[in-house]
Amino acid sequence: MNIGTLPRYSCHPLFRPPDKVLRRNFVSQSRNHQILIKKQSRIVIRKCFSPNEESFAEVSAREGERTDTVEKMLELDEISDKKIEGFSENESMWNQLIEIVRFSGPAVGLWICGPLMSLIDTAVIGQGSSIELAALGPGTVLCDYTCYIFMFLSIATSNLVATSLAKQDKLEVQHQISSLLFIGLASGFLMLFFTRCYGRLALTGFAGATNADIISAADTYVQIRGLAWPAVLIGWVAQSASLGMKDSWGPLKALAVASVINGVGDIVLCRFLGYGIAGAAWATMVSQVVAAYMMIAALNNKGYNGFAISIPKPDELLQIFMLAAPVFVTMTSKVAFYSLLVYFATSLGTQAVAAHQVMVQVYCMCTVFGEPLSQTAQSFMPELLYGTNRSLAKARTLLKSLFIIGAVTGVILGIIGTIIPWLFPKIFSSDPAVVQEMHKVLIPFFIALCVTPSTHSLEGTLLAGRDLKFISMSMSGIFCLGTLLLLIVRNSGYGLTGCWFALVAFQWSRFLVALRRLTTAEGVLYSEDMSRYQLGEAKTA
Repeated sequence: MNIGTLPRYSCHPLFRPPDKVLRRNFVSQSRNHQILIKKQSRIVIRKCFSPNEESFAEVSAREGERTDTVEKMLELDEISDKKIEGFSENESMWNQLIEIVRFSGPAVGLWICGPLMSLIDTAVIGQGSSIELAALGPGTVLCDYTCYIFMFLSIATSNLVATSLAKQDKLEVQHQISSLLFIGLASGFLMLFFTRCYGRLALTGFAGATNADIISAADTYVQIRGLAWPAVLIGWVAQSASLGMKDSWGPLKALAVASVINGVGDIVLCRFLGYGIAGAAWATMVSQVVAAYMMIAALNNKGYNGFAISIPKPDELLQIFMLAAPVFVTMTSKVAFYSLLVYFATSLGTQAVAAHQVMVQVYCMCTVFGEPLSQTAQSFMPELLYGTNRSLAKARTLLKSLFIIGAVTGVILGIIGTIIPWLFPKIFSSDPAVVQEMHKVLIPFFIALCVTPSTHSLEGTLLAGRDLKFISMSMSGIFCLGTLLLLIVRNSGYGLTGCWFALVAFQWSRFLVALRRLTTAEGVLYSEDMSRYQLGEAKTA
């Protein structure tokens, strides 16, 4: 072979390296060959050329051409690699978007049904009495907002069931379900006892002793709905177990049936039979019991006994506590802030609290569309952060997809949610004073709502990454600052509008703090040291 002759397979298409790894090996060989060319060229300089030998100029020219050819091939390979990598990244994001939509689509229904029941109650009661409509404000705080404090049961159930399924241990899955059903049942009876004994006292603290009519109507609503507390929390555990098994259709069917029962019951009991707020409470309570039974039946269809209850051992309680405690603090902070909003709105008068009840129910109805983004992050992120195929780059791409969907969803929900009470306020109330109060808060309503889905995607990623200490501490701090802001706006006389701008500050603070955490080197998406996010020696880690 003459000096500088390249391997023949380098130019023949049949022998081109079939993949990126072989091409890179070939590139390395080509560069080594160029080094050999230069060394051999120095030897040629010191030789005496015979008449039959090529001149040094000819050799150098040919070597220069071949070197240029090699460099061009290397550049083409690099460009090809970049194109392939870019195509893979775009294709990956597109596939993620499709997978997110497929997963979160049915899950939307799970989150809609709860606020939908309260919204139906609001719409039906609002047509009859402004006092009963106002009473739904403190009433739903004890029945709906307090329920979210027990969100730790949902997250703990999904985590423990998914972990046991990963080990293909069906007996352990059954044991986890039975233990959590016991905790849910015990918590339900505890809340039933609290409602029966201290419900009216809590309502008086919200509405004030001077609003006797509102307290009486709210207490009727709370006492009836309180009968369903054990069924509600058992249903939550059963629903979360199904989600941990990646089944969303079973729980969705149960909640769809419950929503139909609630809607029909409201119309019959309130509009035709004239039971008012008591009829709405009975309709909602019955629908929740039916939903819980159907959730358990869905578990039984999967081969698990949804009626088996076992008392957890102390070490099992410790595992659940290590996972649930930060989530409990986070959810308690959220619920406490929304409860304070109702409390301050109640002190503004009957029309103001009635308007706030309508707007906050519409708001809650819209925000549930962002909850599936949080659930998606908690379902897909752990594999990318802690699994055998760990990839922080793919995790960041997934968050980017979730963020894009959240931003688009937030704008759409903000527009729709604002238009409904703006153009069609009589759906909820025919009282002009109530409608006027509703229109005062449309701007902060839109600003707070549009950022909520993106916030859910960020906080879901923090939960999936087990950055629980940070999210609980940050939420507690935001709650304290939000409470201080509420006190300032109330004492300054800004009315209901000021309360809703405090909600804007609360929501945007959550968004900015979570975004900052996830985009720093200490965040779960960039830190290579994931040991600090482990839950000690608990199995849930």
